[in-house]
Amino acid sequence: MKFAQISAFTAALALSSLAMAEGGGDRTFEKMMAAKDRSVELFVAKEKAAGNPVVVNEKTDDKTRDL
Repeated sequence: MKFAQISAFTAALALSSLAMAEGGGDRTFEKMMAAKDRSVELFVAKEKAAGNPVVVNEKTDDKTRDL
């Protein structure tokens, strides 16, 4: 009986450690944000070179929320 309880506890502990393993989501998000920032910089530089005004809206309204 004790062996079965110890085995069940060990199996539950092993499964929970596998479920909590990081899948690299933070690294993927960081790479995505870096790519977005770079593309915005390139877009702004291209628009300024073409003489087009670039509007940056830092103002938030009721529909815009900070995440």
